[in-house]
Amino acid sequence: MTEREELTFKVSEEEAGKRLDQFLAKVYPEFSRSFHQKIIKDGFVKVDEKTVKKPSAKIKEGWNITLTIPPPPQIEVEAENIPLDIHYEDEDLAVVYKPPGMVVHPSVGHTSGTLVNALLYHFKNVSQFAGRERAGIVHRLDKDTAGLMVVAKSEFAHKELQKQFQNREVDKRYKAIVVGLPNKDYGLIDLPIGRSVYNRQKMGTVSTNLRDALTEFWVEKRWPQHNLSLVDIKLHTGRTHQIRVHFSAIGHPLLNDKVYGFKKSALKSDIAREFSQNLPFHGLVAYSLSFKHPRTGEWIKTELKKMPPPIDRYLAIL
Repeated sequence: MTEREELTFKVSEEEAGKRLDQFLAKVYPEFSRSFHQKIIKDGFVKVDEKTVKKPSAKIKEGWNITLTIPPPPQIEVEAENIPLDIHYEDEDLAVVYKPPGMVVHPSVGHTSGTLVNALLYHFKNVSQFAGRERAGIVHRLDKDTAGLMVVAKSEFAHKELQKQFQNREVDKRYKAIVVGLPNKDYGLIDLPIGRSVYNRQKMGTVSTNLRDALTEFWVEKRWPQHNLSLVDIKLHTGRTHQIRVHFSAIGHPLLNDKVYGFKKSALKSDIAREFSQNLPFHGLVAYSLSFKHPRTGEWIKTELKKMPPPIDRYLAIL
């Protein structure tokens, strides 16, 4: 059964007097107001440890409102014949390339066309240790991030690989096109990340539930005439949207990352604007993935031979 998540919000003086459902829809916009009304009536909301089932209840300053996220509805996951680019495979695991625009696993609103649908079709056996809807999935990439992912075919590999990710033993490397010209060739971004207090759909460095996050980077190339740079990145932690949040925080958002601060006006040339227009995702690629094989102990290193289109074409002409 999926573990339930609990979120607690403190009512400010400014929010006092609002309806309970109105308040929750503002601080947790992942759910619509009508959905919040339903989960309030279903008993998923408490005020100072007391369950409240009235969506119209007027809230007061200082109240601690706890929202328990209900488990998602059961999703029927079907195998689908979706092309899959396999970079390594044995009986325990595989390393595959996830293209930009592909969702990793099914959820409400994305029940087909995901990486999991493809894995179920291409591999006779794939671990369902975490449930069929997350078959083989050990870690994640954002929908609009392209790159390599290791997937588990055996339950043994699934558990062991999860331990490696939890213990930060996996070497994850990315390349990103960022806006601006970092003034140092090397940098270490050490900024804790949590869900933004301003927008619950975003992550940020201002939050009530910050967790440590460390990103190391090297500037490979700068294009002053375009106001763009290419950076090589090593993740030391794996927080949601970590690279995107960290580079936005230091003033160099990823190309086309409209959620975390990209502005087209920052591009200084026609070719840079053309690059942005023709890039249907943000400029981030997980190009290298290295880990210890869970059964043999051998160090497995996989790497993309070239950047995905159209990044590859523009890197040649910038």
